[in-house]
Amino acid sequence: MKQSKINSALLLLRVSFGIMMLLYGLFKLYNGVNDIGLMLTEKGLPYFISYGVIVGEVIAPLMIIIGYRTKIAAILLAFTMIVAILLAHSNDIFSLNSHGGWAIDHQGLFLFGSITLILSGAGKYAVSTKSKWD
Repeated sequence: MKQSKINSALLLLRVSFGIMMLLYGLFKLYNGVNDIGLMLTEKGLPYFISYGVIVGEVIAPLMIIIGYRTKIAAILLAFTMIVAILLAHSNDIFSLNSHGGWAIDHQGLFLFGSITLILSGAGKYAVSTKSKWD
């Protein structure tokens, strides 16, 4: 495959992936993180950690979309998804949904998409391309 096609594919992945996650983050930004904070306190963790979701679901996706320190942003997003899976979906990790798919396929796609960007980086069509974290 030509390098330009790979770079175009990475741009498409970054923009679509980033926008889809950003929508979740904007919802939490406008409606608050109380539900997440309550889940954390039920597990004995401090409420203030719930504000980390803004970093993982707003700031990281924006960085991914524009291609600035994409690997750092993808690490933040992957960590956010691991926390979400363990906090809210731990009983579903080894389960199938009513349609036969993985019960946490949505979270899994965001997690493995993040891992893909950690490994690949942003590609050529990005705001920043000179750092090892791009």
